[in-house]
Amino acid sequence: MGDRPPTPLELVQKHAHMFMETVPWANALGFELVKVERARAIARVAWREDLVGDAETGVMAGGVITSILDNICGVAISAALDTFKSMATLDLRIDYMRPGEKGRDIIAEAECYHVTRSVAFTRAWAYHETRDRIVASASGAFALNDPNRWASGGAMAIVKDVLDGRT
Repeated sequence: MGDRPPTPLELVQKHAHMFMETVPWANALGFELVKVERARAIARVAWREDLVGDAETGVMAGGVITSILDNICGVAISAALDTFKSMATLDLRIDYMRPGEKGRDIIAEAECYHVTRSVAFTRAWAYHETRDRIVASASGAFALNDPNRWASGGAMAIVKDVLDGRT
């Protein structure tokens, strides 16, 4: 990286754990960032009894699947940008195709396929072992903002510290 500041992709790859651990609900749900490439990211959430949406069948709650898809879209956007920006979900459409089966982890994969000055667009998929049988798919639009507009604290403070070389 030399004298230039790290790119968002380099930051995400180097500090991958932060992108799940510093978001309270992602940490509570146990999201694990598995892989990050330019404009793409993959995460995993292990099946747990407390994440079940239907006690009778043991399938994972739809809210958990929505949450991991939303989160991994944000990581894919960060990995697509040339400079770090904060983001907020503007629109996220989820199409559920089958249940997240009892005892099986969910893999979430996202790609950021277009970025404008103020909005990023994503596609994402949730599945078990492979994308052969999709559990849910998503498409989203996310507002991009200058991180200096946000109050200090939480994940943004950590990212600013990393950018400023304090971490």
